[in-house]
Amino acid sequence: MSADGAASLAERAYLAIRDKIVALELRPGAVVSEKALTEELGIGRTPVREALRRLAQEQLIEVFPRRGMFVTTLESRDLASIHEVRALLEPLAAQHAAERRSEDEFHALLALDDELSRTTERTTQRELMALDERVHRLVYRCAHNEYLAQTLEEYYVHALRIWHVALDQANTLGSSVHAHRRLLNTIAKGDAPEAARLMRKHVDDFEKAISRVLMDV
Repeated sequence: MSADGAASLAERAYLAIRDKIVALELRPGAVVSEKALTEELGIGRTPVREALRRLAQEQLIEVFPRRGMFVTTLESRDLASIHEVRALLEPLAAQHAAERRSEDEFHALLALDDELSRTTERTTQRELMALDERVHRLVYRCAHNEYLAQTLEEYYVHALRIWHVALDQANTLGSSVHAHRRLLNTIAKGDAPEAARLMRKHVDDFEKAISRVLMDV
């Protein structure tokens, strides 16, 4: 297999295992079995091992010599620390996105806004969260800064784990996610200061809403 092929398999394994951790299919403290994941994903042991190494670097998995690998524990108080980072970097990404977005990305922003406009009361919390993920990742892409995007992606994933604990109890996700419609249009128009302001407000408001829910979980 070529180096590109091996890298592609490792990326597939990484994303699949990460999604299991984020969605709490692999719960905090759970044993991580390389053999079981290799069989479940249908991917060789080397790509899976590389994926697990990467997840350990991102602190989603802990490795203990002679004991094995475990999903890192989850503390609701971590949300405040994650928020401190995101409150600074997410507005910066939104600012750059408004300044740097391409013509193709302009159309992608408006297309995603159209999807948001078509959500209803029957749209589930998990569907709303999936839309929130797509908004943030599109903003990262439009910012055209690989290092900023990589950092924000890592912190967003940690936040997602915490949000999944509260997801079924949260009833404010609709309004929070819909606030992205104005953000998307502001980035599309190229209004960088307003894009930064709206993103900061979204990050702050969403952290407060989830924190309130976690207090009752």
